[in-house]
Amino acid sequence: MSLLELDGVKVHFPIKKGLLFDRTVGHVYAVDGVSLKVEAGETYGLVGESGCGKTTLGRSVLRLVDITEGSVVLDGTDLAKLPGEEMRRFRRRLQMVFQDPLGSLNPRQNIESILSEGMIAHGIGKDQEERREKIKAILDKVGLPSNALARYPHEFSGGQRQRIGIARALVLEPDVIICDEPVSALDVSVQAQVINLLEELQEELGLTYVVIAHDLAVVRHISDTIGVMYLGSLVEEAPSDALYAEPKHPYTKALMSAVPVPDPEVEDKRERILLTGDLPSPANPPSGCRFHTRCPWAQAERCATERPELRDIGGGHRVACHYAEDIASGKLRLTKGEVVSATREGVEDNPTEDTPEAEAPEADASAAETPAKIPAQAEKPAEKAVVAEKAVEAEDKAATAEEPAKAEGKAEKAAEAKASPKPEAADEADEADEAVASDEAKASEEPEKAV
Repeated sequence: MSLLELDGVKVHFPIKKGLLFDRTVGHVYAVDGVSLKVEAGETYGLVGESGCGKTTLGRSVLRLVDITEGSVVLDGTDLAKLPGEEMRRFRRRLQMVFQDPLGSLNPRQNIESILSEGMIAHGIGKDQEERREKIKAILDKVGLPSNALARYPHEFSGGQRQRIGIARALVLEPDVIICDEPVSALDVSVQAQVINLLEELQEELGLTYVVIAHDLAVVRHISDTIGVMYLGSLVEEAPSDALYAEPKHPYTKALMSAVPVPDPEVEDKRERILLTGDLPSPANPPSGCRFHTRCPWAQAERCATERPELRDIGGGHRVACHYAEDIASGKLRLTKGEVVSATREGVEDNPTEDTPEAEAPEADASAAETPAKIPAQAEKPAEKAVVAEKAVEAEDKAATAEEPAKAEGKAEKAAEAKASPKPEAADEADEADEAVASDEAKASEEPEKAV
């Protein structure tokens, strides 16, 4: 018999509505019929996208949330049927490492008080001195100094706080530890330290882990068996190496295709499955197979009406899909979705030879005919002076040539005005004569001024 067994576990949260009287108008199907087994001394990894019910399932094992239906059997005892006080005493054998270490530690208590609180509740240790010695030994196992007992949670880094959370679980000497995203909020180097610490403690103390995570690489490294959840249900379960080598369920195939491979040759040949649509609401899940609305191989006749059971297809590999064998053999064709290159998703890294090169813009014809201008800095001072003198002479000649032309034009206007019989024209003629006379007088005065 397995150490921990879950059989048809369901956790449904009621949706209530009303001002004076609350009435239940629906349910959120957070966990909807999960069955699995965890052997003693092994690590069971639970993966899936956000909102699939992983954390709720972990909390239901510890009865931190009420179980709507099903059984959670630990070493022959059904935890779902235990009354409150018995469950509190039995919880010593089940502990949890929470996702947010700072949020799970009381900021008003020092580390010694946090770690000894559970020991006092379960009667571990004769006195405070004995408990202190046990706490120091546990802190040494998780790589923290003994002087950390008098310090508070805010005085530690994220990795150290996670180690404190692990130490709090270890001081009660549990059989099963549920790790909810134990390394998701840590740096990569600290992640490796915490994962290695968990493995060392498992070998030394014979612990059993249920690891809930998003990072598929972390789960593969630490887990013996992996379960994949989708919308409150377990869709596939297999040994770690078998699941990563050949996933059977379409959802698992899509998840694994999104994991980057460090080998460039393998990455170039790999394909990625693009799912269509969004994750359905757990308050209104699809009928039949939960994944059929996004499945690339969905068959409308059966997948939309009949919910598949988690069945064994050999080698301890369980999958909840009607057509798992047909998809693996290639008999079933894609009905929707898309399979593209994993590296660039349909975009070539290098342009092909047929790609036309960018043509240079044609030069303007008017610009080509215009002679190039000589930069001002390249002109010599002597040439500048000659050019300036020539420009002044040209302006004087133009002015002298314009003055006789202006005078002749005014004289013609005056003659036309005199020939006109209208009184207004006569006045204009007189004004024109006066203007001509003034111009002649100015012209006669200019030579005198020049002299």
